[in-house]
Amino acid sequence: MRSAVTSLPPQRRPAAHAEGELVSLILSRVFPPDSTLPAERELALKLGVTRPTLREALQRLDRDGWIDVRHGKSTRVRDIWREGGLNVLAAVVRNGGPLPERFVSNLLEVRLAMAPAYARAAVQANARIIAKMLNEADRPAQNAEAFAEFDWVLHSALTRASENPVFTLILNGFGDLYRVMAVLYFEAPAARKASTAFYDALGDAARKQQPERAEKVTREAMQHSLDYWTKLERKTRTQRGSR
Repeated sequence: MRSAVTSLPPQRRPAAHAEGELVSLILSRVFPPDSTLPAERELALKLGVTRPTLREALQRLDRDGWIDVRHGKSTRVRDIWREGGLNVLAAVVRNGGPLPERFVSNLLEVRLAMAPAYARAAVQANARIIAKMLNEADRPAQNAEAFAEFDWVLHSALTRASENPVFTLILNGFGDLYRVMAVLYFEAPAARKASTAFYDALGDAARKQQPERAEKVTREAMQHSLDYWTKLERKTRTQRGSR
C-alpha cells in the first residue's frame, strides 16, 4: 500500500489523490446519489491510502457538498446537482466529469443576471480602473486562449471594482469551468469580434463615467453570449442525433 502512495505525482499526494479518486467514482456513478460509501478500512485499501489520509479527503468532500459524513453512520453520497456547492464545479472540471445538458447555458444565464449589476457598480465606484484596463493597447491577441484569459480577468476585475465581494466569490466559484468554456467560445472569430465591440463600449462608458450605459452594454453582450452558446449546443445535439 505504501508503494501505491509514494508512486503518486507530488501534486496528488496523498489526500488530494484520494479526493480526486472519490470524485471520479461519484461522477461515474460507481457511488451514485444516496448510496453509501464502503467502510473506512475497505475504502482506504481501495484507494491505496491510510485511514487518516482518507478521513482528510472525506472532510474536504463533505465541506464541498459531495458527501454527507454522519458520525456513527455510513457516509452518504449526495446528489451534487441538488445539494452541492460552488466548489463542486471546479472539481468537476478538474476531473473531467460529465455536465448536465444545458449546464453551460445555465451558467451564462447566471452571468447575464449578475454581470450588468457588477459592471454598473464597478463603473460607478472605480471608473478609472476599468477604463485603464480596457485601453485598446492592452487588448488580447486574436486567439481563443488570449481572449478567454482576458475575459476572465476583466470580469474578475469588474466584480472587485464593484466593491461587492459577493460578486467575486460567486464568480470565483466557477472560475475553472469559465476558462475552459471560454476557450471553446472564443474559437469562433465572430465571438471574438462581438466581445471586442463589448470591450470598446464598456471602456468608453468607463472613460465617460456612465454606469447606466455600462450596465446596458454589458447586458447586451451577455445576452449575445448566451444566445450564441445556446445555438452552438443545439447544433451539437443535432449533429449527435444524426449519427
